[in-house]
Amino acid sequence: MYETDCWMDVTLTKKDAAGWVYRGEGAANIVLAYIGKVMRLRKAPRNCALAMRSPSALNAHEHLLWKDIDQLIGSSDSELACHLFVEHVMKPLLGSQYVDAGMHVMVLKEFLEAVEKDVISKRPIWRVDNAKIDTLCESVLLMSDYSLFTHGALESRSCISVEIKPKCGFLPLSRFISEGTAIKRTITRFAMHQALKLHQGEIALISEYNPLDLFSGCKERIYKAIVDLFTTPQNNFRVFLNGYLIFGGLGCGAKDTNVSIAKAFEDSLKSVIVADAGKCTENLVTLVAEAVQKSRVLDRLLEVQKLDSVDIEGAIHAYYEITCQQCLVCKELSDEQAKRFSVFHSASLDESLRIVKDYLIAATAKDCSLMICFRPRREGDSGSEYNNVCLKSTNQTFDFKVHFLDLDLKRLSKMEEHYELDKKIVSCYTEMIEGDEKRKKVTNLQPS
Repeated sequence: MYETDCWMDVTLTKKDAAGWVYRGEGAANIVLAYIGKVMRLRKAPRNCALAMRSPSALNAHEHLLWKDIDQLIGSSDSELACHLFVEHVMKPLLGSQYVDAGMHVMVLKEFLEAVEKDVISKRPIWRVDNAKIDTLCESVLLMSDYSLFTHGALESRSCISVEIKPKCGFLPLSRFISEGTAIKRTITRFAMHQALKLHQGEIALISEYNPLDLFSGCKERIYKAIVDLFTTPQNNFRVFLNGYLIFGGLGCGAKDTNVSIAKAFEDSLKSVIVADAGKCTENLVTLVAEAVQKSRVLDRLLEVQKLDSVDIEGAIHAYYEITCQQCLVCKELSDEQAKRFSVFHSASLDESLRIVKDYLIAATAKDCSLMICFRPRREGDSGSEYNNVCLKSTNQTFDFKVHFLDLDLKRLSKMEEHYELDKKIVSCYTEMIEGDEKRKKVTNLQPS
């Protein structure tokens, strides 16, 4: 279509819509792929009476929140604001070698309409019912396809990429966590959220994955985390071969891995991993675990996640101070209970801004994806600019590179939703545990 250097100078029209392949989607965006590039397109709800489109730009309170970043507060729409947030906030924190903010490319409505028509049959039905491509957008976000191991000109060498949603890698210790939600200090957010998703019918089986294993730095625990993600991938684990999805969900959560799925996946790996029969998947898991440990990239992510030092139960009070609203949390508490939050309501505006800004940055880091792309070295390959790992069992060496994806700006207006979701997650998990304990007692009382 276009050379890499020419993308910024073009406006995509209807004739440019052919060839883009549906890669997946989340709540807010659809992702398409085309020869080494991926494009992110904003979605719009089909029933605008039920849901508002994303704000056109940062609101007044967000201007205050991000006042130190001139480029961000000067953005003209929410898509550009998200792009600039990645460039000027997340990239410095996570490392420029791991983050690509991409570029904005102008599009005509006819391009978006044509793409919408082309991909609608590939999308999950429930996604189609909820939203469509926003054809009123004037630009889209374009970036390199990090499921491919390209360097300079596109090459034919096979590569395999693993996309992981690590989730939150630590247990919160904030003193502002209430007695009623103290379980958050001992059970991961991921584990508790699984109970709510099961209750709501979003998943069929609770995952054994524990983010603390993945972030541990211990190869054995990292290996276990990858195995658990493979067993119940949901929307947290996907694998690509030469840019094409071979494992995991496309636009929605994947089925739990059964014998048939595992065999088909094993067969797909044979072109990249030279292993004994039935051992390709096992070797891929080893490859991923060693790359995660060697790169130490999750250490950087964890540091950013830990910017949230007060938890949503503390940050929500700073939010009400910034927005000059009555604190709806303290309103429900007795005077004695509310005293412990007085530190937020007597803080300076700058301190409130710092607390909320750190919380929102951490929220982005807790919700991002990690893409690790592997390329087997050929015989005779000289030194490489990339990190590498060796599979001793197959006598193969793989170059690998790591990138963070989905580093979206979290909007200030969602703070109350974050707080309510946190309460719902803890409540549902607590009810599930109490129910399990009651059933055990009944079982123990029954005569043998």
